[in-house]
Amino acid sequence: MINYKNKQRPEKDMIFGIRAVIEAIQAGKEIDKILMRRDMTSELSRELFAALNGLQIPVQYVPIEKLNKMTVKNHQGAIAFISPVAYQRIEDIIPGIYEEGRMPFIVILDGVTDVRNFGAIARTCECAGVDAIVIPTKGGASINADAVKTSAGALLSIPVCREANLGNALKFIAASGIKIIAASEKATKNYTEAGMTEPIAIIMGAEDEGVNPDHLRLCDEMVSIPMLGTIDSLNVSVAAGVLIYEAVRQRNSPLTPEGK
Repeated sequence: MINYKNKQRPEKDMIFGIRAVIEAIQAGKEIDKILMRRDMTSELSRELFAALNGLQIPVQYVPIEKLNKMTVKNHQGAIAFISPVAYQRIEDIIPGIYEEGRMPFIVILDGVTDVRNFGAIARTCECAGVDAIVIPTKGGASINADAVKTSAGALLSIPVCREANLGNALKFIAASGIKIIAASEKATKNYTEAGMTEPIAIIMGAEDEGVNPDHLRLCDEMVSIPMLGTIDSLNVSVAAGVLIYEAVRQRNSPLTPEGK
């Protein structure tokens, strides 16, 4: 099986060198993440830290060997990855949806790190008319060429909101009158029994650990998809598709679970 997580990105998606990274930040480039050599203490590195202050750009501190494997160029201990999309904030998205007279339909990805799964979910979201995808600043898949390709270009058209604190984002979503439904294999409620005709947000967790327990406590309902075989879970992108299209079915049907 191919390990897409370790697949090297093309150099055209990277910016090398501390000064070049600082200039990219100051120019307002959309940066997915920055890799920096551990124990950097130079004056230039302090300038980089100052430029990053207050910005939601993930920084990973790595051994110099990892940076050397990514490029033979003079990276000076810093490599930035350019995002092909402009990240947005959920606080800006939801009011606009209400102003247009529509019911928000949001998908939240909590710990989905595989870019292929991310891309597949984004493709489903775009096809189903989802208004926005919410991801964490740290602990989520990057939007790179693989993700965009798997999404069939959907990631270039659907708003992606990158939030530094997913818990706070969930609280804002709930305060905005949106029901939060979590997918969990531990739930006893069948997903078809959940009402999805109102403003909703569906949260999907990582395949290995599911939705963060702290985030589960902020949800209105937990639902599960029946497993009738010997394998106890679906791939997260498939599970997301099942729940997303159940919402589409309910919103386009005069009969809802509550009205049956």
